[in-house]
Amino acid sequence: MILLDDNFATIVRAVREGRRIYANILKFIIYSISSNCGTLVLIALAPFVGLPLPLFPIQILWLNLLCDSFPGLALAVEPVEKDAMDRPPIDPASGVFAEGRGWFMARYGIFIGGLALGLQVYALKAGYSWQTMVFTFLILSRMAMALSARSRQLSLLQLGIFSNRQLIGAILLVVILHACVVWIPSMNPVFATEPLDLKEMGLVLALSVVVLLVSELEKAVLRRKRLP
Repeated sequence: MILLDDNFATIVRAVREGRRIYANILKFIIYSISSNCGTLVLIALAPFVGLPLPLFPIQILWLNLLCDSFPGLALAVEPVEKDAMDRPPIDPASGVFAEGRGWFMARYGIFIGGLALGLQVYALKAGYSWQTMVFTFLILSRMAMALSARSRQLSLLQLGIFSNRQLIGAILLVVILHACVVWIPSMNPVFATEPLDLKEMGLVLALSVVVLLVSELEKAVLRRKRLP
């Protein structure tokens, strides 16, 4: 690069782009592991507390196929964060789980899994379509985590909700495809789903929003701690 263009501004742009690519890889890993940990926690704990199996294999396959593809690809084109060049150089010896990332993924996995487990218990007792509710919650909570994973420090408003239009488009596509699985009668037998009514869907949406709000609140606390 220096042989072809010894302009210092070019070097700065190359470093910025390198940091963007590295950060986006970490964002996808954080999103994917924390979301999948939530599903793992739910499936592992449900039998131990006397609950039926929360998901069928076809639902797990749909969950991973849908959520790990479109939002994951969209996170790869996330714009560079404003303070990317103000951060210290990346330590080559630091791993994926360094700088608190491992604890972040673990606690959000436990949090999402715990919410899904609580939803299963409540929906079973209330006589709701509990399995479809849990299935849908895991989809929507992953979309909340995709929005959260865009930055560990900056809120959605600071980033700009539509600054990554590919991610918004990916989330809409996931929601539409999953809606087909839930509300198109011919898809119900294939994915073992049932149409959700407004009350059931409202509860699922509320819990999914909680995941996003908790993440945004944590970011606000971290920003406040870093102020002089």
